Amino acid sequence: MPVKGKTILVTGGAHRIGRQLCLAAAEAGANVILHYHSSEEEALKTAEELSSFEVKVWLIKADLSVLSQVSRLVQDAWKFSPIYALVNNSALFTSHRLEDTDLDIWQKHLDINLTAPFLLSQAFSRLLPSDHNGRIINILDWRALRPRKDHFPYTISKAALAALTKSLATALAPHITVNGLALGAILPPANTKKTDKIIEDVPLHRWADLEELKAAFLFLLDGPAYITGEIIHLDGGRHLI
Repeated sequence: MPVKGKTILVTGGAHRIGRQLCLAAAEAGANVILHYHSSEEEALKTAEELSSFEVKVWLIKADLSVLSQVSRLVQDAWKFSPIYALVNNSALFTSHRLEDTDLDIWQKHLDINLTAPFLLSQAFSRLLPSDHNGRIINILDWRALRPRKDHFPYTISKAALAALTKSLATALAPHITVNGLALGAILPPANTKKTDKIIEDVPLHRWADLEELKAAFLFLLDGPAYITGEIIHLDGGRHLI
């Protein structure tokens, strides 16, 4: 397993999707640098779970809406261990529509969902030795390629991140591959239960299994190095409608 013994930095790795990505990496034998902001209790619990796989685990705190903290994040993480892969998972997700999106909400989505991944990717590429190979995985959303009027600032910021993914793939070649994983009905929104209504427009008519999420993630993390600039949709075909 090529990823075994290497170090992965996952932003927003304390809970939900980020936690699952950290678990997948640790199960594959990777050491994990888990970034969190306000979810310290969840981060500690996840770190304990990861340690059960006999890998190294480090926690690092930063507010990705504060760009000065973003700029230091990769440098501070690198002090723990040289990084093989950067996983841009952290995201701000709100239900705002155009009419109730003010400039503050708009800018915060752009800062966390787009500018932070840009700065982190730039810092990662500068620190990675020229004779080493690395990977960047951006966690996207099916909405990024099918923008709609709901979740307006979130959707636009994720659509921009999809464009950034493709641009970075050419800018950082040949030493760093950059790919995206666009998710659909994996977990329900916070404080919401799984319902058939959420998946009624999903062609496969079901929720994703968490093992499917892990498998798709590991394919990009630990699979062929000749794939870059791709966006894989793990959404049951939702982006097709």
